[in-house]
Amino acid sequence: MGLNKLTNHIYYLEHNPEVDRPMLGYVKGDKYSLAIDAGYSANHVHDFYKAIEAEKFDKPNFTVITHWHYDHTFGMHAINGVSIAHEKTNDFLKEQQVRARDINYIELMKKDDVHFEKEYSGQDKLSIVLSDITFADKMTLDLGGITAQIFHAVSPHSDDTTCIYVPEEKVALWKIVWDYL
Repeated sequence: MGLNKLTNHIYYLEHNPEVDRPMLGYVKGDKYSLAIDAGYSANHVHDFYKAIEAEKFDKPNFTVITHWHYDHTFGMHAINGVSIAHEKTNDFLKEQQVRARDINYIELMKKDDVHFEKEYSGQDKLSIVLSDITFADKMTLDLGGITAQIFHAVSPHSDDTTCIYVPEEKVALWKIVWDYL
């Protein structure tokens, strides 16, 4: 599965329904690049980076997390560069770290979610990390010739929902958009 082009600067790896992997995004600036979400697992990150490298693009310098759910964050330990998330995201991830100390937690997750079972087959522990940078309201990254405006938004999906707006492309990116692309 390769990258799909949305604009000259924005690409995405499609949702994989077999294991319910979410769509991951890539914003290519002249100087830096940005991934949108860290994915389900280290394997998900690996597959994403393989698709990026197939396009002869650099691995992302930054990864912005759209919300704390495990299919968007449990790959964060395997990303390249700096991770960025809303402060509430780290609060949720701290709770997950505490739960993951229980050696039975991963087995409970597998039992509760058939997709999690497939993604983590053969694994007996989770590596849950916090983001490197947090923000409360908004922040902007200059990627070189293109900017990413990152901001917290109210959403029924999750309290920590983060959106990314790329004004030069007139594209807003967040979890709900990724689900329907």
